Order: sequence, then C-alpha cells, then structure tokens
Amino acid sequence: MNSTPPPRPRSSVLGRGSYTEALRIGEILRKETVGGILLVAAAVIALIWANSPASESYFALRDLPVGYEPWHLELTLGAWAADGLLAIFFFLVGLELKREFVAGDLRQFSRSVVPIAAAVGGVAVPAVIYALVNLGSPDTLRGWAIPTATDIAFAVAVLAIIGSHLPSALRIFLLTLAVVDDLLAITIIAVFYSSDLAVVPLLLALLPLAAYTVLAQRHRRFFGTTPAAAWFILLPLGMATWALVHASGIHATVAGVLLGFAIPVIRSQASGGPAAGPGLSEIFEHRFRPISAGIAVPVFAFFSAGVAVGGWDGLLSAVTDPVAIGIIVALVLGKPIGILGTTWLVTKLTRASLDRSLKWIDVFGVSLLAGIGFTVSLLVAELSFGQGSIHDDHAKVGILAASLLAALLASSVLVTRNRRYRAAAEEEAVDADQDGIPDVYEQDERL
Repeated sequence: MNSTPPPRPRSSVLGRGSYTEALRIGEILRKETVGGILLVAAAVIALIWANSPASESYFALRDLPVGYEPWHLELTLGAWAADGLLAIFFFLVGLELKREFVAGDLRQFSRSVVPIAAAVGGVAVPAVIYALVNLGSPDTLRGWAIPTATDIAFAVAVLAIIGSHLPSALRIFLLTLAVVDDLLAITIIAVFYSSDLAVVPLLLALLPLAAYTVLAQRHRRFFGTTPAAAWFILLPLGMATWALVHASGIHATVAGVLLGFAIPVIRSQASGGPAAGPGLSEIFEHRFRPISAGIAVPVFAFFSAGVAVGGWDGLLSAVTDPVAIGIIVALVLGKPIGILGTTWLVTKLTRASLDRSLKWIDVFGVSLLAGIGFTVSLLVAELSFGQGSIHDDHAKVGILAASLLAALLASSVLVTRNRRYRAAAEEEAVDADQDGIPDVYEQDERL
C-alpha cells in the first residue's frame, strides 16, 4: 500500500477575492468610468482649442493668475488645477490605499504581494527605458518619472467603450496597480521634484495635520454620529495643511495623500456598542469621489493637455524628440514588460499558479491597459520641464500618443476575450441559494 501523501495543491494568484471587495471595487470603477469619459472629452476639447484660430484665448485662460499673493497663493488657473484640484485626487489615492491594506483583501500578504510587485515592476521598467533613451541628454533625463503612472479613469473608460466584462479579479488587480503606482509617483514627486524647500512652512504644516489626524481618528468622540460637524473642522484643517505644504516647496498634492492616510478606514464604535452608521472614510469617499472624477481630474486634463502642435512639421518634431520617444516606448512596451514580467516572476518564485479562471493573455491585456499614463504623467511632465516649455509640449504629445496606442493595443487583446469575460460575469452573478452572495464566491471561500 502506497503511503506517500498526495502532493499539496499549488497556491494561486489573482483570484476573485471576497464578494464585499468585488462590490466595492465595482462601484468605484463605475464612478471612474464616467470620470474617464469626461477626462477624455476635456483633453480633446483642449487639444482642439489650443490648435484652433482662437488658441491665444485658451492659453490666456490657462495662464490667468488668481489668488492672494501674500499667502503665496496667486497661481494661474492651470497651476490651481495641478496643485489644488489634483490634491483631491491624491486624497482619494491615499484613502483607497489605506483601506486596501487595513480593511481590504490586500491586508493578506498572499493577496497583496502580486499587485504590489507588479506595480513596482510597472514603475521601474518604464523609468529605466526612458532613462536609456535619454541617457545622453541631462536636460531631458529629468523626465524619467513621466511614464511611471497608470490612469485608472482613462483605462476604465476604454473598458466601457469596448464593452469588456472584465472579471472582478482583473478589475481589482488593475485598480490596485493604479493606486500603488500613483502612490509611488507621488513619492517620486515629493523626493525628486520638490525645490527650494522652506523648512518653516513645512514644520508649521505638521500642526494642522496633527490636529486633523487626531480629530479624524476620534471623530465619533468629538463630533458624535453626525458627520456634518466634522466637515466644518476637518475641511479647514485640511486646507491649511495643503496651503502650508504648498508654501514649503513640496508639491501640494503630497498633502492630499497624507490627509487621506489620516482618515480611519475601520468603523469606530460609539459608547462601546456597535459601529453606528457609515465610517468617516466611507463618507469622504462618497462625497469626494464624484468631485475628483467629475470635476478635478477633467479640469486638470483640460488645462494640461492643450498643446499647440504646430501642424505636421510640429507634430513630426515632437514625436522624434527623445522625450516623446522615451515616453511612448516606456508606456507602450515598458509597462506591460514590467507588470507581466514581475507577475510571472512572483508566481515562479512562490511556486504559485495563475488562478484557474484566468490565462496569461488576460494579464497581458491588463498590462497593456496600464500603459495609459495620462493624468499623473501630464503632472510629472510639467514638474520636469515647466509648463509651456518645448520639452513639456513634446512630452504631452508623447503621453497622448502613448495613451492612445496603449488603449488600442489593450482593446485588441481584451476584445478577443470578451466572450470568456461575459461567461465569467454570468457565472459570478448566479446565486442559486438566494443568500445574497453569488455561489462562486462561497465556493472560493471553501477552497
């Protein structure tokens, strides 16, 4: 009689996760889809206006100064969009990342290691490719971080246009990738793109940030179960933190991430009883997500994407600039190489296998989609070269061209899998026992 124990089943990566997480991610992506469509529309309007006979009015509007100079807050409308409105976007990035690692599926190392490693690979490989292309030019080498980010809003807008029923596992993977590499991008901005650091405003920023953190963490004790009171205190503290960080020379969007990290993502209990009502993170998510997706990011895209190409000769000059070449190659090739290659390497090192519901072509399609590096890439381009400079204009052309090419390539791959995705979506909707949880999620939990 053979007493050899049966081999242990190999662990899998990129599984469905929990049903709660799938619902939450699905809701976020539905909001981002609308935002992505508005973003694309704003960018197209900006491009048309900037290359029309009325182009001077576009640039005059973008460069119109607004604000109070004694507080160092007299900025152009374009700068307000980049420094102010994008802080709301990065606030949600910080909030989402904290939720994922504190209360979401990614608090488990087995689930977080793949998307985090893939995000790091998706940042490192494009940066190296851009640097290699621009190695001989110190002036253009400064833009090495431009192709590191993924624009989740643009990406899900592409999915909506092609009608892809991307499985929940891939949707979670894509969102996690985008959030983690946005965090890496803001870290790069804070470390490499901050100039003329003023220590006093930076130290002063710690005071409202500390007060904001304490009040947010103990909001039920200070404000009870009525969230309206929290708004009148936390919002001014957050704005003061933003203003002081901006005055310190560190890019003000960094304040958005810090403020997002300060919000508690686990519901607190009132008077020792059960948690009453939605938590502060859920309230802020509900209030700020539509503002970010529907206003902040599209307005930034409108003021940032407008570049005067200058006809065919100007376009040819732009796309042959090493800046644009480096961005296009890094986003279109570097992103999928970094993401797919790192994911494959992690499975080999951990002796895991891809979840049985997916194939490597699915990961490849999502990796191509991650090459859409629109919003944060435009921001880093402006920080690298200065808004309106020749390299900034060429970088914008490269970002637009690369994002469009990545969207087309990803669509061509994912469309071929649509029939399989549609079948998976129907399977994930079956709830035979009518307990409110689809059967496949219950089966996954039992495995």
